[in-house]
Amino acid sequence: MVALSLAPRALYEEVAEILRQRIFKRELEPGSWIDELKIAEEYGISRTPLREALKVLAAEGLVTMKVRRGAYVTEVSEQDLRDVYHLLSLLESDAAGVVATQATEAQLKELQTLHQQLEKATAHTDKFFEINERFHMRLLEIANNRWRNQMVGDLRKVMKLNRHNSLLKSGRIKESLAEHRALMQALEAKNAKSAVQRMGEHFANGLEAAA
Repeated sequence: MVALSLAPRALYEEVAEILRQRIFKRELEPGSWIDELKIAEEYGISRTPLREALKVLAAEGLVTMKVRRGAYVTEVSEQDLRDVYHLLSLLESDAAGVVATQATEAQLKELQTLHQQLEKATAHTDKFFEINERFHMRLLEIANNRWRNQMVGDLRKVMKLNRHNSLLKSGRIKESLAEHRALMQALEAKNAKSAVQRMGEHFANGLEAAA
């Protein structure tokens, strides 16, 4: 039995996070049925907080609820993936333009530090994924639009359902780094137009690798 802590968040939120990470790690495969009874017994909880957790994951797009059949891990179609990348490209390109014109030198240095960490993580795919996401989310934080951040956060959760198919393709990590370098150059030059373009290209190439 897995021990769960009740603090500082509600039990259903903790359960949602555990299941979210199991989905991202593909311990729960896309398309697989979620056995509520088994999971409730595993964590020593009733099915009520588990069902509340599944509602949270369904709202994020990670779980699909089927009438009289229960909850399933969402399968991302090629069209779903294209739609998600399209929206992420629009939102994050816009954020890059804002950062290019408004970021302080200290904030740009933060992004450069994350980029340097990314350069050193090429041999470790999971670490590369983690630092890459931190870079993108920090850029969004600097752009300072909480509504955009919320939308991107949800879209990135769906994108993770398919992430094993993207950077794992031969040469994609090297290409992604080159795109990050070009983006950093645009940001440090305070060239908003170039930053928007570079971020858009980054997502276009990412989609091509992921599809």
